[in-house]
Formats: sequence, C-alpha cells, structure tokens
Amino acid sequence: MAGRGTPIGPRAGKLEVHILVVEAPYYEDVSKALADGALAVLAAHGCTFERIVVPGALEIPQVIVQAAAAGRFDEEEGDEPFDGAIVLGCVIRGETSHYDIVCNSTNHWLMQIATDLALPVGNAVLTVDTHAQAMARAEGGIAGKGGDAARACLRLIEVGRDLASGSSR
Repeated sequence: MAGRGTPIGPRAGKLEVHILVVEAPYYEDVSKALADGALAVLAAHGCTFERIVVPGALEIPQVIVQAAAAGRFDEEEGDEPFDGAIVLGCVIRGETSHYDIVCNSTNHWLMQIATDLALPVGNAVLTVDTHAQAMARAEGGIAGKGGDAARACLRLIEVGRDLASGSSR
C-alpha cells in the first residue's frame, strides 16, 4: 500500500551522480543566472557534471540524443556515464509564431526523449513574454528555476534508483 509521497527535491547529503548540463545561452544574462542556480545545487550535493553549450533551445534535445547515441548514459562505455541531464535556456515571445514553434518543439522532444530513454531531465528552458519575466524566474541562485531544474533531476535519479532496488521511498 502506498504511503504519503516523498517530499520534492533530493534527499540530504552527497549524491554519486554525474550530470549532463546542456545550455542555450541565447540570452546570456538569463542563461548565466539559470546556470548559477543549477550548478550551486549540484555543488551542494557533491555532484559532478559536464557542460555543453548550444546555439538555441531547439538544439538542446538533439544534444541529449547525441549523448545517448554515443553511449554516455550507459555504464558499459568508457567515459563516466551521465545519470541525468539538466537543460537551461530561454525563449522570449516575439512578433511571429516562431516562439510557439520553438517552445512546443523543444518541450515536446525533451519529454519524448526523457520518457523513451527513462532519462531524468530537469528542465529550465524558460518560456516567457518578456526579458523581465525571464530574469525574475532565473535569478535567485538555488531558489531560481535553474536550481529547481537541478533538484528535479536529482530527485528523478533517486526515484529511479529506488525503483530499481525495489524501494519506493
């Protein structure tokens, strides 16, 4: 019988995880604030990471697929495997439908990849109307959306490990 749910966020302490951080710094100040928060959470949990920078949000899902195709999420390959991914970026509404295409495509493919690969993905690709809205969500260090994405990724890794071991805490 299921009990009450586990609180959101990783459990306290050091986590033995290696994370792929994919960043689209189209808006550099927003991207920096998101990265500051995400990396602070990773540091607080003793996690290691590798960071890949791409031109824009549409390229983020492609990098995750490329990493998977290269075996970077598999224990058997030579390089340290990634346990999950954190994605960082921002799409600000403009005057054309391009905003809708980028937002919908990026988020659709991120979720498709995450579910197809059973891959923990923390998503901090902001979709906003203005730069001010983006900064309001990105700023705040570990309390901003970058920190939220890192916590989500780490919690998903814990859940996956718990389920694999027969535990559901």
